[in-house]
Amino acid sequence: MDNSICQVYEDEIQSLKEEIKLLTEKYEERQQESTFFSDEEILESIKSFQREFQGHESPSDLKAQLESLVTDLSFLIKFTGIQFTSHFKSTVEKTRDRIVQKHRLAGNCHSLSFQLEFQLLEMQNKENVSAVISDLSIIMESGEDSDVKKFVSSTEEHGNLLKFFRSLSSYAEWYEHRRRTFLHFK
Repeated sequence: MDNSICQVYEDEIQSLKEEIKLLTEKYEERQQESTFFSDEEILESIKSFQREFQGHESPSDLKAQLESLVTDLSFLIKFTGIQFTSHFKSTVEKTRDRIVQKHRLAGNCHSLSFQLEFQLLEMQNKENVSAVISDLSIIMESGEDSDVKKFVSSTEEHGNLLKFFRSLSSYAEWYEHRRRTFLHFK
């Protein structure tokens, strides 16, 4: 029994000696690597690293940039009448050169509310990125109008969101004018 206990301790001691030897070798390698660079080069590298992660913009620059973006957004809402109230995005599939995302948007255009659901397929070649919209579904408040139903079904079929938002903006603006005019005569 004493022999077996001694053997266990000797094995453990031998294992620890090997580990110390490996760690010593790694330490010596790192010491040699660090001697390749001068103190000035190391300090310059540290300063460069700090500049890269600190960025060049101060908080006041960021605040001014944010205010500019808010002003631009306010202008676009007034100009188009389109205001998004919610957006949900989930990634369905992601590979090295292909991403499929599902989007759900809700918003208002003047006094009309709308909801969109679609999948966006982005494919990347060596030089460019192409995007294709599929499975477009549009729900609009004024769905009882047959012209709007035709327009929505055509847009869903072709997946042309730019055409949809341009037409929605014009239609909603005139829809609001008609609504106010009919209220005036009531």
